[in-house]
Amino acid sequence: MNTKINKSILFRHLGLISYAQAFEFQSEVFNTIVSTKITNRDLDPQLQVATSNYLIICEHPHVFTLGRSGKQANLLLNSLKLQEISAEFHQSNRGGDITYHGPGQMIAYPILDLDNFFTDIHQYMRFLEEIVIQTLANFGIIAGRIKGLTGVWLDYEHQHNPRKICAFGVKTSRWVTMHGLALNINTDLDYFNHIIPCGISDKSVTSIEKEIGKKINVNEVEEIFLQKFEEIFQATIEI
Repeated sequence: MNTKINKSILFRHLGLISYAQAFEFQSEVFNTIVSTKITNRDLDPQLQVATSNYLIICEHPHVFTLGRSGKQANLLLNSLKLQEISAEFHQSNRGGDITYHGPGQMIAYPILDLDNFFTDIHQYMRFLEEIVIQTLANFGIIAGRIKGLTGVWLDYEHQHNPRKICAFGVKTSRWVTMHGLALNINTDLDYFNHIIPCGISDKSVTSIEKEIGKKINVNEVEEIFLQKFEEIFQATIEI
């Protein structure tokens, strides 16, 4: 384990970028951090190099992605229909099932060396959920968790009409994370009709726009999200 703890997080905003390009960028950063950790393992503590942490935010053009544990049957379209709605499909090495990404959705990809924070993947997921929950509270939206299900949900207590507003899917190796979360802001929710979101057929999806009845500036959501990320992880985000 590296004895040099680094709680600074480098922020990168990639704008509207294809899923494949964002994955390539993520992978390069992820592999560099893992490589540093492997090299540090054989060095004297005084010679070890602090590992970096990154937080990437972006949007994707219409795309459906399937996680390692997902079923392709949850994609309700063939390749021809995908072309008709200008969408792509990608297999992913993240956890989870199928989900949709598109314009008006905030994608956050934290690439963190958890040795700089804590080595507990369950705590990591709860922290990400809490950041989203507190971000949504700024817009008057009360959200929370449903036991046994990933994501951040509305009507999570009584569940008369439970609906997911944020999906999660991550990968970790040597305590380095990649992939992350997708928060629906002004998202075209019709695209979710083409899948069984996260393999869950009896619950719906929603967005900030749908819940409060008006479009929200995505930058405003991102600003609050970054603030909450710093607070929850007790880190410094370098913009």
